[in-house]
Amino acid sequence: MSFFAVLFALLIEQLKPLPRRNPVHDALTSWMRWTGRNFDAGRDHHALVVWCVTALAPALAAWAVYLLIAHFSLLAALAWNVAVLYVTLGFRQFSHHFTDIRDALERGDEAEARRLLTEWRHLDASELPRTELLRHIIEHSLLAAHRHVFGVFFWFVVLSSIGFGPAGAVLYRMAEFASRYWAYKNRTVGEPTNERLMALSQRLFSIVDHLPARLTAFGFAVVGNFEEAVSCWRRDAGLWKHPNEGIILAAAAGAVGVRLGGSAAPGVTPDRSKTFDRGASADEMEAEGSTPGVAPVLGHLRSVVGLVWRSVVLWMLLLALLSLANVVG
Repeated sequence: MSFFAVLFALLIEQLKPLPRRNPVHDALTSWMRWTGRNFDAGRDHHALVVWCVTALAPALAAWAVYLLIAHFSLLAALAWNVAVLYVTLGFRQFSHHFTDIRDALERGDEAEARRLLTEWRHLDASELPRTELLRHIIEHSLLAAHRHVFGVFFWFVVLSSIGFGPAGAVLYRMAEFASRYWAYKNRTVGEPTNERLMALSQRLFSIVDHLPARLTAFGFAVVGNFEEAVSCWRRDAGLWKHPNEGIILAAAAGAVGVRLGGSAAPGVTPDRSKTFDRGASADEMEAEGSTPGVAPVLGHLRSVVGLVWRSVVLWMLLLALLSLANVVG
C-alpha cells in the first residue's frame, strides 16, 4: 500500500499541484500561531508542550483517522494516505521557486534571479557574485528537495509499514515547519518568541531528520559519483553548521562534482539566513572551507535536478521491490 500511496500522491501533485497561496499553508500557520498563543507561557516545560501539541498531536490524529477508515475499507485507507501525502510530500511545493530562478538566469536576468532568491529564502542576495548566487540556489534547492520529498517519504514508509498509516509523513512535515516557523517569527516578524521553544523545535527536528538525511545522502551517492560522494560525505560534512545539512550537501557536491560551501555562510537554515555580509570570490571559496569540484555554473542546476529525480526513482524502485517481496512472502 505504501508504494501506491506515494506513487499516486506524486502523480496527482505533478498534475494538480497546490497553488503558491493555498489553504493548507494558511492552516499550518494559523495552527502554529494558535498553539503558541494558548500553550506557551515562556517556561521551560511549556516549550515541550507546545511542540507536542504542534507536531505530535496532528500525527496521532492522522493515525486515528487512518485506523477508523481502515476498519471499514482498505481502499478508503489508501485514499486517506494519498490525500495526506498530497499535502505533505511533493516537488511542486518548492520547485516553482527553483524554476523561476533558473528561467531568470537562462534569460540573463540576474537581478530578477537575486530578487526571487531573496523572496524565497528571506536573505540578502544583492551583493553575491554569480558563483555564490548559484551555490546558494543549489544548496537551498537540495535541502528543499530533501525536506519536501525524501524526509516525508522515509518517515511515511517506516511508520506505515508498522501500522501507523500517514502519521510519519505528518510528524516530519509538522516538525520541519515548526523548526522554521518559530525562527522566522522571531527574526522577521519581530514578535517575541520563547527562545527555548525555538531551540527545542530545531533540536527535535534535527533528531527526526537524522536518519532521513543520511538516507538522502546515500541515495545521492548511489545515483551519482559514488566514490566522490562518499569521500565528500566523510571529509566535508563538517563544513556546515548543522550536521544533517552538511551530510546532504557534501554528498550531493561529490555526486555532481560541484564546489559547495565556502566562506560566505550558505544561509540554509533560518538562524543562518542573514549571517553573511558579502559573497566570497571564487578564489576565496576554494581557499576557505569548500568541497572540491568545479565552481558552480548554470549547467549544474540541471545536473542537480537530474540527481534528485534519479534518487526518487531509486527509492521508488526499492519500495516497489519491498512491497512485492511482502506480497509474495
